[in-house]
Amino acid sequence: GEKMIILPAIDLFGGRAVRLLRGDYNQMTVYPQTPAGLAKKFKAAGCTWAHLVDLEGARDGGTPNLDTILDLKKTSGLSCEVGGGIRDMKVVEKYLEAGLDRVILGTAAVKDPAFLEAAVKKYKEKIAVGVDIANGRVAVKGWTETTDLDAMDFLTYLDGLGVRTVICTDISRDGTLCGANDGLYKNISEKCSFGLIASGGVKDIQDVKRLAGLSLYGAIVGKAYLEGTLDLNDAVVAAGGKEEDA
Repeated sequence: GEKMIILPAIDLFGGRAVRLLRGDYNQMTVYPQTPAGLAKKFKAAGCTWAHLVDLEGARDGGTPNLDTILDLKKTSGLSCEVGGGIRDMKVVEKYLEAGLDRVILGTAAVKDPAFLEAAVKKYKEKIAVGVDIANGRVAVKGWTETTDLDAMDFLTYLDGLGVRTVICTDISRDGTLCGANDGLYKNISEKCSFGLIASGGVKDIQDVKRLAGLSLYGAIVGKAYLEGTLDLNDAVVAAGGKEEDA
């Protein structure tokens, strides 16, 4: 079958690659590597996409890390999707007109269906939606509670709208990918025609192989490569191999 793409993730703040502890901006790790330097490594490992989250944009709105993102894309030659505080059409336009490949709508897709529908109508496959799921319901990031939205109903609605890429995070189990997710992802893949990207808790090569076995479009790999528990070369091979191995 098709090989699954591996999308290494970089969280950005102030032009640097960072990590927050449990979403707390006061507990931020700044990685020594530049975002562009990291992206060159992704490319060398055989990755074709990077998943970028502007944490500053998520907190304050706007596109504060746009220059960093454009530099990263130009330096690495990777396709880039970006999320983080994309709440209006102006921000969508700014990213896409600057040449980014996909923008990810998160909470705004749930809260503001008119915005979602307008964005998809205008930009089609360049609009991705990030959906957090907790116990079969849609969760809104940062909230302790889930909404009343049934996850499968919401995903079917996105599919019907023509959303081509959905990034799905199962937060029910503290972001770790364990047994329960396989059923969820398999179910979504069978019912919906969009490309499904699994996010959260990819720790090692076994996780990559398991997700690749579900015929997903992609899997996001976060701190596992930064902290050395997952080699990106190995991950790309496990997800279906580099072109020359095909």
